[in-house]
Amino acid sequence: MTTFDAILCDLDGVLRQFDHAVQADIEARYGLPLRKTAFDPALILPATLGHVTEAQWVASIATALGGDERARAAAAEFAAVPFRVDEEVRALLARAQERVPVVLVTNAMDTLEGHLDQLGLTYFADAVVSSARVGVAKPDRRIYEIAAELAGVAPERCLFVDDRLENVTAAIGLGMTGVHFRGVADLAAALA
Repeated sequence: MTTFDAILCDLDGVLRQFDHAVQADIEARYGLPLRKTAFDPALILPATLGHVTEAQWVASIATALGGDERARAAAAEFAAVPFRVDEEVRALLARAQERVPVVLVTNAMDTLEGHLDQLGLTYFADAVVSSARVGVAKPDRRIYEIAAELAGVAPERCLFVDDRLENVTAAIGLGMTGVHFRGVADLAAALA
């Protein structure tokens, strides 16, 4: 029995996957702490809130790593790591979308629309809530409320899917049904 009237789904780590082996290889080749630096809240939060562009975020990574040519090359290569759609997740969401709206809710940068186009996802979801466009990021309650409003559904009638437990916990705090995505089986079970 369906206990939700809309699906609010994270993008990165759920529907879009980055090649972590390539990230690790870049980090090893340059001998620089790229992942730790890139995802330092002081650097990434301004980009995910739309205060700086992705290009400015990449420049801030290079600066934090010393600012020399090697640091700039490493940061640029790291930011260009390939990504792909998880086709199993896409199929599950598309099947569910026959019954309920699907809204992507993502902590993203100003390049999101281009990335969705590159992935063939521009018209996939019923709506997209990008933190860089709305100025709030998960786990701030407002981004969940915006997504529920776009879905036309009360928060307690939403299924929220994310690979980060703190984001799922925040959604549950608003009365949503939460799914901590660790693999396709988690989503499949929630949609069964």
